[in-house]
Amino acid sequence: MDAGFSDIDVTLRDGRVVHFRAVGTADERELLQAFERLSPEILYMRFMHVVREPNLDRLRKRLASFPESGVGMVATVPAADGIDIVGGAFFVIGNDSATCEFAITVSPDYGRTGLGQALMSLLIDAAKRRGLKEMAGFVLAVNGPMLRLAARLGFVISPDPDDWSVKICRLQLDGLSQAQP
Repeated sequence: MDAGFSDIDVTLRDGRVVHFRAVGTADERELLQAFERLSPEILYMRFMHVVREPNLDRLRKRLASFPESGVGMVATVPAADGIDIVGGAFFVIGNDSATCEFAITVSPDYGRTGLGQALMSLLIDAAKRRGLKEMAGFVLAVNGPMLRLAARLGFVISPDPDDWSVKICRLQLDGLSQAQP
């Protein structure tokens, strides 16, 4: 089973070029470096609780599960040590095989450049190619940038009935045309 998308280079709004590709187990070191570059606020927005260090077991299990359980991708740029990961996104297929849950992280140096939209567009397209019917994500109600992005991409945003601090973003994938990164 393939990753659900092809490697692609995208020029962001600020002129920087970012390379998008499938994430794999060989990316562990770079992912840990990317984690270290994230602020406590960004980590809280992504994980929805305080995270001080990565959960290596969880990371390794997730990386090993792709592409069977979903799709994971990274956005990379050249760096002195090879590459830096400046963004990442994934979806995990639900128990019903028709839905998936997404997550996304963008490096603070790449905010407001179109990187998040490119990651989400590629992720949505990969989910449609897998035949999934719905994509959903849980977003903190205070995460304005992610909620605005989800709304621009057509997600329906509603309060989580079990937690007032969380919004649920849902996108019906049936009938959507292919998005441009």
